[in-house]
Amino acid sequence: MSVYFHNEDNSYVLPAKRKVKSWLKNSIEHQKMSIGTINVVFCSDQHLLGINIEYLNHDYYTDIITFNYCEAMLISGDLFISIDRIKDNSKNNKLLFVNELHRVIIHGVLHLCGFNDKTKAEKKEIRQMEDYFLNKIKHL
Repeated sequence: MSVYFHNEDNSYVLPAKRKVKSWLKNSIEHQKMSIGTINVVFCSDQHLLGINIEYLNHDYYTDIITFNYCEAMLISGDLFISIDRIKDNSKNNKLLFVNELHRVIIHGVLHLCGFNDKTKAEKKEIRQMEDYFLNKIKHL
């Protein structure tokens, strides 16, 4: 099983795909889980807004929507990521684009691993896990 990268309505090319795949696999295994099939789909704000409205009844822009297809400890799912949101968020927060993109990718994977971000405590926990794994990709 593996991680696959796709484009829906843009031509963004993720640098260092092998490194990111290895990082995600290691991150999932760190949670004592196994990687199934994960599709990372890079798209526009408009495309992700359409998904947000159709599937979640939310009429607003977001950076990621995660569809979970996990079975027991086998982690699988689709991560739809707005490249437009990543660009804006990285600019507004004075971060490198690739760092913000990695944060959003690992955020989606952490959701697949069972982490949530509905409460203040859950948000704190998932942010700590994001930081932990973002530090790991620097050393690959």
